Amino acid sequence: MRALIKGAGVVGLAFAHELTARGVEVTVAERQPDFGGAASWFAGGMLAPWCERESAEEPVLTRGIAAIDWWDRALPGEVSRNGTLVVAPPRDAGELKRFASRTSGFEWLDAEAVTALEPALAGRFREALFFPGEAHLDPRRALSLLRQKLVESGVALIGETDSDGGYDLIADCRGAARISSTAGLRGVRGEMLYLQSDEVELSRPVRLIHPRIPLYIVPRGNGLFMCGATMIESDDGGPITVRSLMELLNAAYALHPAFGEARLLETGTGVRPAFADNLPHINRAGNTIALNGLYRHGFLLSPALAEEAADLALAWNLKGDAA
Repeated sequence: MRALIKGAGVVGLAFAHELTARGVEVTVAERQPDFGGAASWFAGGMLAPWCERESAEEPVLTRGIAAIDWWDRALPGEVSRNGTLVVAPPRDAGELKRFASRTSGFEWLDAEAVTALEPALAGRFREALFFPGEAHLDPRRALSLLRQKLVESGVALIGETDSDGGYDLIADCRGAARISSTAGLRGVRGEMLYLQSDEVELSRPVRLIHPRIPLYIVPRGNGLFMCGATMIESDDGGPITVRSLMELLNAAYALHPAFGEARLLETGTGVRPAFADNLPHINRAGNTIALNGLYRHGFLLSPALAEEAADLALAWNLKGDAA
């Protein structure tokens, strides 16, 4: 069986990985091989199914739990299993309790336990939620390493192509590029920052419950932090807005005043493709299968989506339906 995957974002690469593992000959076509067009390049890389359940449907939890082990198997040594810490200023303590009421898999921490877990936050928060089963990775490293692994496994990487001939399976994994041509698919704009500070050290993602923007800060090592992210109903991929920049910086400062002296290294925006239910869909037409709509859960749900789609594709092929 020969497959052509269009799109080398996180879901395209995950699907290529699953097909290759099943013995399929895979070619991946991508118009921007440097990941410049992929929303996943601007992702937080948080593998946080329990936290995400606060604002997402149950399938995000049930399908996302296995993602941590999947990424650990695919890229050994790249996953940090340090959990997630959720905090709130004293004035928003009620919001922290609301967050807890909508999630599971957490432990309540008092101020002393917060300090033991993250010394940099000593004295800043009276209580917090700790989700020990969660993890995170660096999405840029993960994308690059997964692509390298696929090439070493025999996957061919080519530029954008209009020729679908000679393939048993065509997989469309082009994400937001399909917004105007896929029924029901919309764009959700996300904005992020990269900050560098020698005064703050964190061991895990920290989520700050905030009245306007629920901030998350993900450590990347060597004093580098990814801060995000807004969720705006728009498919505008232009530069970050002044309002979003100020609110993200203000929220980072609220987490720790030392971020007021941090260096702003990068701002970025990505358009996340989403359907009305904010869940990913697998759609088939003839020998073409489309994987799309991962919303803000690209790294969390791509493994499950890729496994499901690979199993379906091989089942169709064995029946002769993909010919």
